[in-house]
Amino acid sequence: VEVAKPTDHGMPYEDLELITSDGVKLRCYMLRQSKEIASNPNAIEIPADVDSSISEAEFVANRPTVVMFHGNAGNHGHRIPLAKVFFLRMRCNVLMMCYRGYGLSEGIPNEQGSCLQRDAQAALDYLWNDEAYRLSQIILYGQSIGGAVAIDLTSKNPDKVRQGRVANSNSLAYLSVKITALVLENTFTSLPSLIPHTLPLLSPFSFLCHQKWDSISKVPKIPSAMPILMLSGLMDEIVPKEQMQTLYEAFAQCSERTTSGDKTGTELTEFRTFPQGGHNDTCVQDGYWSAVANFVAKLSPNPINY
Repeated sequence: VEVAKPTDHGMPYEDLELITSDGVKLRCYMLRQSKEIASNPNAIEIPADVDSSISEAEFVANRPTVVMFHGNAGNHGHRIPLAKVFFLRMRCNVLMMCYRGYGLSEGIPNEQGSCLQRDAQAALDYLWNDEAYRLSQIILYGQSIGGAVAIDLTSKNPDKVRQGRVANSNSLAYLSVKITALVLENTFTSLPSLIPHTLPLLSPFSFLCHQKWDSISKVPKIPSAMPILMLSGLMDEIVPKEQMQTLYEAFAQCSERTTSGDKTGTELTEFRTFPQGGHNDTCVQDGYWSAVANFVAKLSPNPINY
């Protein structure tokens, strides 16, 4: 299997090997921030008043860390252009997950769904135990089935979820590594509810047919103060747009989130729609990355202008 590397796009990276609870080796990419990424002219510079007084290690630890959970098609190598935006434009650390059976990772997915859950847990445990990311805010970014993985992981780790926020110099600061926010793109309420709508197009989800991934039932287990950005392509040919709206309304019932119009939510929770966005190209629609960047900036104690 040939898998693209971040260096193909001018970014330094680490080959990260994660060992799951059942002993499977996952081959992932870790893109670690640096105060100066001199080799890449596209990187946003960090303002001097933000980084002049801290060490390189402190800078890395204080930048947000995005964990990317990809969809069923392709592997993490196909998502490098997306990681590049997080890494160079938003100056986030990025852990690019590669599930078992994908890319160069060992193993095969199973029909029960527990395999992807173990894979996601291995990523969170790595960040939890690595001193380099001890202060980092963890943002889970999930596309399609990756969104279901992100919701499941958050619901099963209450001890690793940020329960609230504190003010610090007119910004939002968080203490110690925690799941701080979710960014969900074109995901579903559950797989059984999806199948009647997409049976003719089910091939991308073939190995998932016997799984439930009941995201909507896990919403009450996620803190109501959790910032969430939902990105919905209205031309999605696999996940009907109503699935994203229904999922968002479930989150709204558990909190004070609002759900009117195409741009909804409180200061930290938003629902954005993209009229021309399909299942696999919503991420290239106008306004997509500015919405993500603005959302991430609100979370950071040291925001960077995108």
